[in-house]
Amino acid sequence: MEAANESSEGTPFILLGLTTSPGQQRPLLVLFLLLYVVGLLRNGLIVAAIRVSPALHAPMYFLLAHLSFADLCFTSITVPKMLANLLAHDRSISLAGCLTQMYFFFALGVTDSCLLAAMTYDCYVAIQHPLHYATRMSWAVCTALVGMAWLVSHVHSLLHILLMARLSFSASHQVPHFFCDHQPLLRLLCSDTRHIQLLIFTEGTTVVVTPFLLILTSYRAIAAAVLQLPSASGRLWAMSTCGSHLAVVSLFYGTVIAVYFQPTSRYEAEQGRVATVMYTVVTPC
Repeated sequence: MEAANESSEGTPFILLGLTTSPGQQRPLLVLFLLLYVVGLLRNGLIVAAIRVSPALHAPMYFLLAHLSFADLCFTSITVPKMLANLLAHDRSISLAGCLTQMYFFFALGVTDSCLLAAMTYDCYVAIQHPLHYATRMSWAVCTALVGMAWLVSHVHSLLHILLMARLSFSASHQVPHFFCDHQPLLRLLCSDTRHIQLLIFTEGTTVVVTPFLLILTSYRAIAAAVLQLPSASGRLWAMSTCGSHLAVVSLFYGTVIAVYFQPTSRYEAEQGRVATVMYTVVTPC
């Protein structure tokens, strides 16, 4: 085991990327560079506007600022390396770099998950209990929700990386992905992966599936309350606002669950790359 790990540390991983076709690399480079710049500008402006404007110092915008900052960091973990690999012939990444990328990717992804749930709760309280909104979404509650999101996400990520670091990899270090993702790396392991897959299906369920189910449950109550609003314009505004948020939430959680909550033996690299693009590039933008 130790010899295998030492060998793995000295042998870099090769990220095969989204495609190996030279004709597709330039269009993909332009597309994802554009999406990345748009995402950086959008999320950066949201954070800056909320920070400098006193009118936006409210719980809803406090949560939105943290979500936008997490999204900004989330895309920066994977997209710059992907863009560099589309330009360069050397697509290698060390084991330490790979594990570091995985750590922050998982941490920021789970932070997104928890903050999306917190924002849905904020919307639920605002519509269902408007008279008690100030007490139920006080600054203490908001700070606790945000602090818990960041804490839980890093603990979750640390558990995964500690397990991955103890495993040994096979002679093949070619990763059929554009970053060091969980499922492609598990396919390269020559160690027993039962423990880490059990962690995915148990502890992972707590930080991904549970917030998703809470969001869906909250939206049922929100939809019922919206339909009871006396104003047609008010109903239309609320439905459009909540509908766009629910669409992003469904795309984010749907692709995450489809990629990670399946046995490694059933993982398809091409489908996994497409689904991963959805929650790493599209939804954060």
